[in-house]
Amino acid sequence: MPAIEVEDVELDSKDVQSYELAFHVLPTIAEGEVNSVFEAIKDVIKKDGGEIIGEEAPERFELAYEVEKHLEGKNRKFRSAYFGWVRFKALPEQTVRVNAEIDHNTSVLRHLLVKLTRAEEENPFRFHDAIRDQKVVTNVEEKEVVLAPVAEGEAAAKKEEEGGEVDQVALDKALEEKEV
Repeated sequence: MPAIEVEDVELDSKDVQSYELAFHVLPTIAEGEVNSVFEAIKDVIKKDGGEIIGEEAPERFELAYEVEKHLEGKNRKFRSAYFGWVRFKALPEQTVRVNAEIDHNTSVLRHLLVKLTRAEEENPFRFHDAIRDQKVVTNVEEKEVVLAPVAEGEAAAKKEEEGGEVDQVALDKALEEKEV
């Protein structure tokens, strides 16, 4: 079940609920100052009575698409940003104030405040760890390739036919089949 945007939640509830604030900090902020922006965001949450239960400090990365923001009288376009998030518990009316204050923070490119489901609360997704774990394609030297038994048999047969040299076409085909 997807998370619900805070604006869609009825404010009648008097129960403390779990929320996540995901945000992009402008890439024009100096790398050393990003942590102070992050601390200011957490202070806004704490000031309005929120209890922080999880966080991931902002790290710079390339955006999937260009984002435009009106700054200093001009529309500026950004292709990268610092992304981070904070999970916290608060009353619904407190989250409205948090959202409004983050809207006015000129260091934040954009943000999203969502109410968490119980499953999302129990199983936090760590964005930066997930990016690091993504499969990275690297070039492999031919000397480093270890042939699978079937490919070795094909290569050996071709090698005998051609007087001792491994057939490059057969080797390439075997590598494609094994997705090395």
